[in-house]
Amino acid sequence: MRVEQPNVVKSPAYFLGSLVLFGATAIILTALAFEHIGGYAPCPLCLQQRYAYYAGIPLAFFALVAISADLRRLAAILFLVIAIAFLINTGLGVYQSGAEWGWWPGPDSCSGGSGVVTNAKDLLSSLETTSVIRCDEASWRFAQLSFAGWNAVLSLILFTLALKAAFASVYKK
Repeated sequence: MRVEQPNVVKSPAYFLGSLVLFGATAIILTALAFEHIGGYAPCPLCLQQRYAYYAGIPLAFFALVAISADLRRLAAILFLVIAIAFLINTGLGVYQSGAEWGWWPGPDSCSGGSGVVTNAKDLLSSLETTSVIRCDEASWRFAQLSFAGWNAVLSLILFTLALKAAFASVYKK
């Protein structure tokens, strides 16, 4: 006697998790394209905002595998971790956006810099060629939002999708 297996690909958790996976992948690839093709160098805080994507993409993949293997609690835990990462990322984006608008000071670590210089001659030449990438100045805006502002909006969307996927993983319909 053959037992029918549920089609997990049609489950809400799998669909929402796929949106998280493909959305996060598209967003980080777009950020990398702006950097490497468009020439927009990221500041230290911009680089920190990428951590959620670098962690969230493989975790979303493993969560989808867990759903396929009917390990729904594991998938829910992974989606919760992803949701927390993107909620923190939303906060980082709001913080940087506020610094760009002058609502509060940006971090001291965002003053730019270069590698370690070992002698005075190299120090002078490195000062001439160093461009400072500041966290409190927007290098680009679209619809009044900078890269950090858009990251905050998109991270909030990914947080919501990941949280919904977590709940959908444990509550079958």
